[in-house]
Amino acid sequence: MSRGELADFLRRRREALRPDQVPATATHPPGRRARRTPGLRREEVAALAGVSVGYYERLEQARAPRPSPEVLAALGTALRLTPAEREHLARLAGQAPPVADADRGQVPADARRLLDRLGPAPAYLVDERQDVLAWNRAAAALITDFGLLPVEERTVVRLSIRLGGTLCSAPAGAEGEFARRLAAPLRVARVRRPTDHVLGELVDEFAAHSPDFAAGWRDHDVRPVPTLRKRLRHPDLGELELDRHTLLLPGTDLQVVFCTAEPGSPSAAALTRLDTRRAQPGGADRARLPERSGRG
Repeated sequence: MSRGELADFLRRRREALRPDQVPATATHPPGRRARRTPGLRREEVAALAGVSVGYYERLEQARAPRPSPEVLAALGTALRLTPAEREHLARLAGQAPPVADADRGQVPADARRLLDRLGPAPAYLVDERQDVLAWNRAAAALITDFGLLPVEERTVVRLSIRLGGTLCSAPAGAEGEFARRLAAPLRVARVRRPTDHVLGELVDEFAAHSPDFAAGWRDHDVRPVPTLRKRLRHPDLGELELDRHTLLLPGTDLQVVFCTAEPGSPSAAALTRLDTRRAQPGGADRARLPERSGRG
């Protein structure tokens, strides 16, 4: 990745850090002018990290040599980075090798069994690119019949762009937060797999479509969001309020995404009706694997 990516990440994380989150001695040196903008100053981060102000300024200007692991650790502490952000920083600085492209046609058998056993909870499996690799019947009934889509369209990105028809749509204004949050896993994947040109095309496509996604991408927020509440409008079930959960499948880069509703809520009752419908003859097919994709 370019030095510009590293510089932008450091600047965004510095500006997001409130002065009251760090020791007062580091943020209020004697004789300094009153603070006019949120976030820390460059000299404050430099002091917290134990590096010179000039060096840190050059880092944010994309003019400094790549920092050592020791400096990265100090910057991570100074900026109060999460483990996910520290890993992202190390990759931006070239301290972690890129991840080789995996065989995207392989889905572990236990993942498929898990999807089947989730019962009425709509669930599907995605890779780092957010390609939908497998799904259960409830997901096909709630969202869309993935099996009828071309392989290149079985991605959360393009499904978010092409809402409509049998696919659940979001009420006006409700998709912004989801689009913004989707930037985080794609940003991580882009750094982990810099040679994945299809991923780059998806990011450009979504950024052109969604200002919210573009804003999330610019923010460099790479923290995972295990749960996100979504409001959807189903053509048969009406408006639903669901919690979208994301779980990393151990030992893989794959994630299980599933939806639940508050017990006793109208949305929970709607999912129960959906489960009853899919169990009837002619309902959605059981969980299945799509054919191998020729992309990437």
